[in-house]
Amino acid sequence: MPLINVIRGERIEPAPFTVRTPYLRVPLWLMLAGWLCKGLYRLVVVYIRFWYATVPATVLAWLYHRYGWPGPVIAVGIPTGLLTVWRLVDLASFRRFAWWPVLGRWRRMRYRRHWHAAMATANLAVTFKEDTFLPLLKRVRVGATGDQVTIRMITGQIPDDFAKAGERLAHTFGAIAYRVTPGTRPDLVVMTFRRSDPLSAIVRPLPVPAAPNFNGLPVAMTEDGDPYRLRLFGTQVLVVGATGAGKGSVIWSFLRSVAGGISTGLVEVWAFDPKGGMELGAGERLFARFACEDYKAMADMLDEALATARRRAARLRGITRQHIPTVDEPLIVIVIDELAALTAYLTERQLKDRIKATLGLLLTQGRAVGVHVLACLQDPRKEVLPFRNLFPTRVGLRLTEEAEVDLVLGDGTRDRGALCDRIPQSAPGVGFVVLDGDPSPVRVRFSYLTDPDIHDLASRYAPDAAKEAA
Repeated sequence: MPLINVIRGERIEPAPFTVRTPYLRVPLWLMLAGWLCKGLYRLVVVYIRFWYATVPATVLAWLYHRYGWPGPVIAVGIPTGLLTVWRLVDLASFRRFAWWPVLGRWRRMRYRRHWHAAMATANLAVTFKEDTFLPLLKRVRVGATGDQVTIRMITGQIPDDFAKAGERLAHTFGAIAYRVTPGTRPDLVVMTFRRSDPLSAIVRPLPVPAAPNFNGLPVAMTEDGDPYRLRLFGTQVLVVGATGAGKGSVIWSFLRSVAGGISTGLVEVWAFDPKGGMELGAGERLFARFACEDYKAMADMLDEALATARRRAARLRGITRQHIPTVDEPLIVIVIDELAALTAYLTERQLKDRIKATLGLLLTQGRAVGVHVLACLQDPRKEVLPFRNLFPTRVGLRLTEEAEVDLVLGDGTRDRGALCDRIPQSAPGVGFVVLDGDPSPVRVRFSYLTDPDIHDLASRYAPDAAKEAA
C-alpha cells in the first residue's frame, strides 16, 4: 500500500540519487527538437497552473491584435470603473466579495512559498519511514485585521501542537499576534494571524439597553468590530489584571449594560469597594447596598446574600433550574473591586475565614438562583484566591508574567493566543475572555467611562431617579 495512504499529510519527495549517465552521441537537430519539446511542455504547465494570470493576458493580447490599443483599454477600463463605483457605494461588500478574496489568493502564495521551512523549523513536520510529511495548507481567508489560515494536520497531531508553535509561526509570517482554534473537522486547525490592531483606539461607552438581556450583555468590542456580549445567567465572572490594566472599565461597562434593569428594579447591585470607595463611590446611587470601609459589614452583606440564595433555592426546588428575575425577586449582582483585600490581605483571621467560606458557597450555589458575583483581582496566586476555579467566566487583562496567563485563564490558553503579558500599558481595557468549556480566548476591549459618564449614568439610572421621574 502506498505510504500516502498510511499517514495523512503532504509528502515531500526525497532528493534523487546523483548518477552519472553515459555519453550518447545524438544529431544536433534531435537535441534541439528535444529542448524545444521540453520548453513547450513547461510553458503549457505554467500556462495552466497560473491560469488566473495567463488567461487574462491572452485575452488582452488578442484584443490588442484585433482592435489595437482601444480593445484592451476598454476591456480593462470598464471593469475597473465598475469596481471603483462598487467600492465608493458599498465599501464593506467590495472588500468582502472582491478585494479580500483576491488578497487571500496572493497571501496563500506567500504562505506557500515559506511553508516547508516554517513547518520544519517549528517542529511541525513529521518523518515517517524515511519520508517527510508537512501539514497541508488548505485555505487562506483575509479579513480586516489579518489572515485566517486553515490547516489539515498530519496524522497524530492535535491543535495544541500548533498552539505551542504559534508564536514562532506568527514571527515567521510577519504577524503581530495569533490565535489557534479547532477547525470544523477533527483533522483541521485554524490559525488566525493578526496584522493590525483594531482595538488600539479607546472604546466609547456603549448604548444602554432598555431591558438587559442576561444571556448577552454588551460590554466590549471585539476585533471584528462587533459588540462582545457577556452571558450572565449561569456564571460567575472573575477579572484579573495588573495595576492600571483597566479593571474599572470592566466593572463600569458591566454596570452600564444592566443600568436599564437597575432603574426598573429588575437588578440589584451590591457593591464592595475595600479601597475606601475610590473606584465605585462615584456610582453609589446605582447600588442597593454599598460597603467600602467596614469589613464586618461586608461579611454581613455576603451572609445576607447567601441566605437569600438559599431561600430562593428552597422555593424553586422542583419547579425550575434557573431563576427568572422579577421586581419582587430581582437578580442580585455582587461587585467586588479588590477581592484579595477580603480573602488574603485582611488581618483579622476569623473575619477573613468567614468571608472566604461564605463567598465559596455563593459561587457554587448562587448562579441558578440569580445571585451572581463579579470580582476583580490583581494577584491571581492560589494562596490569594483558592477558589479561582469556581468562576466559569474569566477575563484576563494586562498581566505581568507569562505564567499568570495560564493561572488565570486555564492551562494552555497563552499558547492558543491569549498573550495577556504582551498587552501594552497604553491599552487599558484590552483583555481576553475565556468561557468554561470553550478553549478559544476572545480578544476584546471594554468601554471606557470617564467620571462625568459615571455621574451621568448614576443620575439617570438610579432606582430613586426612576421613582422621581414616575
